[in-house]
Formats: sequence, structure tokens, C-alpha cells
Amino acid sequence: MDQEEEDRVAASLAAARRTLRAGVEKSRALGHALARAGPRLEEIQVALPALEAAVRPIRAPRGELAAAGPHIDRAVGPAAAVLKVFDAVHGLEPPLLAPGGARGEDLPGYLAVLAQLEEARRFLAGNCGLAAQWLADIVEYLGDRDLADPRFLADLGVTLDGLRAPDGDLDGGLLAAALDILEAEFRRLLADHSAPLAMPKPGAAVAPARVPAAAVHKLSLILDRLVANGRQDRCVAAYIDARGSVVSASLGALGLDYLRDPAQDAQALGPALEMWGRHLEFVVRRLLESERQLCAKVFGQHKDAASACFAEVAAQAGVLDFLRFGRAVADAKKDPIKLQRLLEVFDSLNKLRLDFNRLFGGKACAEIQSQTRDLVKLLIDGAVEIFEELIVQVELQRHMPPPSDGGVPRLVTFVVEYCNRLLGDQYRPVLGQVLTIHRSWRKEVFNDRMLVDAVLNIVKALEANFDVWSKAYDNAMLSYLFMMNTHWHFFRHLKATKLGEILGDVWLREHEQYKEYYLSMFIRESWGALSPLLNREGLILFSKGRATARDLVKQRLKTFNSSFDEMYCRQSSWIIPDKDLREKTCNLVVQTIVPTYRSYLQNYGPLVEQEGNTGRYVRFTVDGMEKMLSALYMPRPRRSASIQIRHSSSKIDSAMTGLHRSASAVK
Repeated sequence: MDQEEEDRVAASLAAARRTLRAGVEKSRALGHALARAGPRLEEIQVALPALEAAVRPIRAPRGELAAAGPHIDRAVGPAAAVLKVFDAVHGLEPPLLAPGGARGEDLPGYLAVLAQLEEARRFLAGNCGLAAQWLADIVEYLGDRDLADPRFLADLGVTLDGLRAPDGDLDGGLLAAALDILEAEFRRLLADHSAPLAMPKPGAAVAPARVPAAAVHKLSLILDRLVANGRQDRCVAAYIDARGSVVSASLGALGLDYLRDPAQDAQALGPALEMWGRHLEFVVRRLLESERQLCAKVFGQHKDAASACFAEVAAQAGVLDFLRFGRAVADAKKDPIKLQRLLEVFDSLNKLRLDFNRLFGGKACAEIQSQTRDLVKLLIDGAVEIFEELIVQVELQRHMPPPSDGGVPRLVTFVVEYCNRLLGDQYRPVLGQVLTIHRSWRKEVFNDRMLVDAVLNIVKALEANFDVWSKAYDNAMLSYLFMMNTHWHFFRHLKATKLGEILGDVWLREHEQYKEYYLSMFIRESWGALSPLLNREGLILFSKGRATARDLVKQRLKTFNSSFDEMYCRQSSWIIPDKDLREKTCNLVVQTIVPTYRSYLQNYGPLVEQEGNTGRYVRFTVDGMEKMLSALYMPRPRRSASIQIRHSSSKIDSAMTGLHRSASAVK
């Protein structure tokens, strides 16, 4: 071999050696790799059955896979839409649960987000089950055709059963949390505007609305959402609690303790009844009317809830307590003054009749309606009964003894004033309405003229008592004084009055003339009989016989003094209540006696003075006598005497006792 050939062989061997060495290195590296991959191959071998089951549909025949494709597509579409809505619900969580999200001016924005949640819940409630059913149909389809592992399909079926029958918590409790926030805001708004309503002073301007319109609007918006989500009862309870407290606080400032323990006497009920009328008007026209309007605005279209809510608030306003007080007036002891009290209660209720109908006309206020009707009937029946008995009471008093001092009987004073009040502007229209209603119940007609005639008959029955009373006196002079006082009282207290206008000037002048007649008769028969005792008969004939004249003067002065003492002592207990008539009568008495007495003393007094015992016969100075006579007939406080009722009817007896009590109170 030449040198070149040897070099080529050496180079080839070197290349082969390098190649062999590289192969060995690669084999060694592959061995190491296989050693490391051994455990993973074992894991794959263990998981291979499950993997085989999972991918088995892929290994299904192409025809079956093609047939299942459309079914799967139809089921996956709705399921994907449901999943998108679930994602949207989760996106609503931050704005709905943000602190203060429902407060402030952005309440409409909060409610708009809540509306989205409600809409999403409605979608989920209507479609989640449907999508789950379609998926279940696919699972059933795959199982029937053995296109998937049975265990896998069974687990998937259980999951789908839960979706087909959701428990209502489709939003993870987000709606309930948002509604709790709204309910808290509802309560807060009510609490922030819970100032009580104060009773305004007469003539004061009407106070502005206690709850601003913006707050009312928010309350209404919140309530609509809460009611729509089944929380009406909780809203009503919260509203009643808040507004009931406001009403109670408003009433607490009025001082209504008198409603709980009313007096049983009609006379004593007067002051409380005046407050009752003013307080009832305030409660109905101001307090409850404002509550009704607020309730209507807040509850809006939810009218039944508004009615029930207002009825509960009205109950806390004590309307039934006011009605029970009116019932106490109707049940008070029978008394002519009670007629006025009954008319006052009726008038107050009648003025509020339209308000009562508007406020308490619904079924929820049935108890108030019932008690109001019962009270009105009691008032009308009681008032008519007392009014119709008045003339009987006056006639029964005819046989009672007249005042021993010749004054005006309390009955006369009371009836005149009482009838004037009945025909006055305060009571006449009310009494006429009461009588009209009562007659209408009996299918009878009543008018104002019949009312006037009934009152006139009472007055005329009283007038007829005068003669009977005057004849009951044993002393004619006291009888004249009594008639003078009574007729003058009639004239003086009926002139320029409603009743006097009805009776007429002729009737009134007759009583004035009677007064003048009995005054003249009284003066003539009493004091007029004393002046002749101081006559001058025989004194002129014996002018030259001073002793005889002196004896006649002494005798006549003695007789005069005795008669004057008797007259004065007797009439010192008699009275003339009217000041003008008393002064006029005293002046006439003075004019009847004093001039004659003065003249007699001036002419014949010296005859007596000569003996030095003037005081024995001249017991009164002229000025002293005038002062004594001018001080007569002064009225004194009377003690209320008991009245004996001679009648078999206890009903009339009770009424008569009440009449006397009323007359005493007026006096």
C-alpha cells in the first residue's frame, strides 16, 4: 500500500470511531431518559381507562356523532345564555351592596340597578330550569346510545336535577340583601320626618307639610319595590309604628286626660266639652287628614294596604276615646242643661260629618263608623226627649211654692234665659236639625216654625204659673211685689232678644203695663196706707186746746210708728232683684211717706217736744227715715231649697229635679 492509501484508511477509521462513540453517547442518554419516563408511563397506564371513557364519544362511529351534533348545539345555546346572565348578576353586586347606595339623591339609580337584578332573576327563574332540562335530554340521549361513560353521565344528571328545581337563591342572596337595605332606608326616612303636629292657635296660618314632597316620593318608590317583592306586611308594620308614634306624640301635647274620666253632671261637663270640640276638630281635620293624605301618597296604588294602615294610625289617634267621651255626655244625668250639651256634641260631630265619611268610610274603620252612628242616635233621641219634656216640667212647677221674699222664681230666670239660648244662633239651627232628623225617622215632617211654637208654648206655660203662684201668698202686698218683679223680669230680659222679637212688642208691653199696675197696687196697699195715719183731723178744732191737740198728735205718731215698724220689719225681708225697679220703688215709697211725715213733724212736732220726751213719739228723723226706706228690697244670696215632686212618674221626677238644679245653677 502506498502512503496515500494508508492515510485514507486511517482517516476512515478515525471517522468510524467518532461515529461509534456518538452513537454510544446517544444510547446512554436514551437509556437515562427511558429510566426517568418509566413512572410517568405507569401513571398513564393507570389513567388510561378513564381517559378512554372520556374520549370515547370521539371514538364513536362518525354517523352517530353527526346525529348527536344538532342535539348538543340546541342544548348548549340556552345554557350559554343562562351563564351570561349569572355573570351579569355577579356584576350587579357592588352597586347594590355599596354603603349608602340607597340613600341620597341617587335612589332612582339604585332602584334601576335593582330592577336589572329583578329582571335577571325572572330570566333565570324562567330559563334556568328549561336549559337544564335540555341538557338532561342530551345526557339521556348520550346514555341511550352508549356514547359516554355511564358514571360520568350519572354525575352530570344529578347536577342538572338541581338546576331544574332551583331553591330561589339564584342570585346568592343578593336580592334579599338589597331589599333589606331598602327597608332600612324606608324606616330611616320615616324616622327623619317624625316631628309631632302642634295644635295651631286660633287664626294662625296653616303649617306646611310635615313630610317634604321629595321624602314622600322616595318612600313611595321604595314601598313599590318592597311590595313587589313580597314585603308589604313589613312595610305596613314599619309605617304604622312610625306614624302611630307621631300621632301619639301629637295627642300627648293636648292633655287629653279629661277623656278618660268625664264628669257625670251636665253642668260640670261644660269646660271639658268645649276642649273636646276643639281637640276633635284638630285631630280629624288637621292631624288625621294630613296622615290620610300622607298614607295615600306613600302607598299610592296599594289602596287596600293604605286603608288598613290609616285605620291603625287612626286607632292610635284615640278617635274611639273621643267618641266614648261623647257617649259619656249622652249617658250623663238627665238635666235641661244636658240638652245643650247634647246639641253641642251633635253640632261638633255634624260639622265633621264629611270629614268622618272621607277619613273613616272604608271597611278598615268599621268600628269607628259603628260607634259614630250609635252616638249620633243617642244624642238625637236624648235631645228630643228632654226638649219635649220641658213644657211638662214647667207645668209641674206650677204647684210649687213661690219665693217667700217675693223675688223672681228661679224657674222664671232659668226658663227665660234657657229659651233665649235655644232660639239663639248657637242652638236654634242645631236643635231644628235634630228635631227634623228625629221626625224623619218617624216619617213625620218638622220645620223651624214648629220649633218656635214649641218654645213659645214653654214660655206661655211659664206665664200661666204667675197667677197660681201669686195666689199662694197669704199677704196681698207680697203678692203684688211678686207679680211686679216677675212681669218686669219678663219684660226686661226678653226685650231685644230673639225670643222677645218672636213674642212681639205688644206682648212685651203688656208685661211692662202689668209691672206698673202691680207697682201702684203695692205702693197703695202698703206704704200708701200709712200716710192717712198722720192726718190733721181734729187738730184744727182744738187749736186753742193745746193739751187735747198734743194728745192727738202723740196718739197718731204712736200709731204711725207702730204701723211703720211693722211694715218695715215685714218688708225688710222682701226683695226687688232689678236695680232700676228697686230704686224706682224706693223712691215711690219715700215720696209716699216722707213728705207727709216731714210736714207733720214741722207742724205738730213742737207740741210733743215741749214735754221733753220727744224720742218716745218721734222715733225717726226725716233723713233717717228716708235712708231706711231707700235701703229696702236689697237682694241677698239664696239658699237652694229642695223641691217636692208630686208626680207618680219617676221619669218626670228625675227631669224635674234636674230642672231645679239647672235653675239654681243659672241663678
